[in-house]
This record gives sequence, C-alpha cells and structure tokens, in this order.
Amino acid sequence: MVGRLIRNAEFGTSRVMRGMPADTAEQLRGQKILAVERYGKFIAVRLDRGCLVVHLGMTGKLLVDSETTKWTHAVLTLDQGTVLYDDPRQFGRIEYGPDIPERVAGLGPEPLEVTAEEFGRRLKEKRSPIKAVLLNQAVVRGVGNIYADEALFRAGIRPKKLAAGLKKDAVARLHAAMQEVLREAIESRGSSVSNYVDAEGRQGSFQNSHRVYQRTGEPCVTCGTAIVKIVVGQRSTHYCPKCQK
Repeated sequence: MVGRLIRNAEFGTSRVMRGMPADTAEQLRGQKILAVERYGKFIAVRLDRGCLVVHLGMTGKLLVDSETTKWTHAVLTLDQGTVLYDDPRQFGRIEYGPDIPERVAGLGPEPLEVTAEEFGRRLKEKRSPIKAVLLNQAVVRGVGNIYADEALFRAGIRPKKLAAGLKKDAVARLHAAMQEVLREAIESRGSSVSNYVDAEGRQGSFQNSHRVYQRTGEPCVTCGTAIVKIVVGQRSTHYCPKCQK
C-alpha cells in the first residue's frame, strides 16, 4: 500500500465507522499512503493529510486485491489494486482523523519495546490477576488473550496471581516470555484459531505451537499434567497447574 494513491473509498455500513462514511470517503480520495504502521492492536495508515486507523476487532480482515463478500464493509480503490475490509461480526472499527486518536495514543507502551524495569513498575501498580493486567491495554498495548496465556506458561506464573505481588525474578521471566512469544507469533504470521488470515488470505501457523491456549484436558508439553481452563476477567484462560506456580 505504501506509495499508492487512494482513487476512491466506499463504506457499506456506519457500524464499523467512527464518523460519517460519506465524509470519510470524500476526505480519503486523492490522498497518498505514506506508511502503514502497527500501534498496539491498531493499524495506522499514514496519509499525506491525516491518518486512517483500523482495529480488526474479533473477525476483521484487511485483504489486498480480493473478491468482495457480503461481509465487505469498506473498499479502498488505489491507483494499483484494492484493499478490502471484511468483518462478519462487525466488532472492528475504521476511523480517519488528523493523527492517531488520543484514546489510542494514550495506551501503554509496546510490549516489544518496554524495558523490564518499566514493565515491572507498571505491574507493581496493579492489584489484579496478572492475566487481566496483561490484557489491560493501558499497561502494555497489543497483548491479546492467546499470547497472555502462552507467556504466563513460559514464565511459570499462574494467571490468578496478583500482578503487584510478583517478585523481581518472576517479572523478568514474564517480560522475556512475553517478548519471545510475540516475536515467534509474528514470525509465524499469527494464530489462525478462528478465521484470521493475512492480507493475502493466508492463515497463520502459530496455533500449531500453542502450549496451553485451547488445549484444555490435553497433557502439558513439559510435565504431562492436564491443561486447565478457567475464567479470569471474563476471558477464557488456560494454564498448567503443575508448571505454573
């Protein structure tokens, strides 16, 4: 997309939009795409007059040169090719403005960039279960349910343990595990446990490397103990009762 011109923009529903679809379409026409960046769970498309921000929600997809479906809610026609936004459940959002919205800019630091010291300081401020704290985007932006479970397993920490009560060595293990899991997942193009695909329609493969997530009742890859599923902060959570203390 970088370097392409937006010839036309079409939005099929206001449900996935922040702002008026017709106004947004008019503002996007004729703009050049300068960069495509990730900001936590948000995709920021930098233009020569503003920024188009996309959150995929649970089932959203950005697809390049793909066929439209009944779930196609936005089409960007470029000077070369098209970009579609598909979202069956319509939990995602598209927003255009002068820059990244303040509510997004105010999120916590990137998990792949935050130092162990800063990460530990942020955890000490939270007297909530560590699983819920990892998902709190004000603490670090971008960690999702799958990767929180996987990082806690690798760090040997139970999901319900209070974040503020973690000792320094546990914080260091979790910081390293969080970054390790995210880097491996990015290298594998993500986890396609539902309908996730990349911009070319290809599934990711990190789901084949999950050690606890959605492995309820299966043997732990380390000790053989059955993986347990609980709920923490209204989110399904998977862990090994023996390896995670």
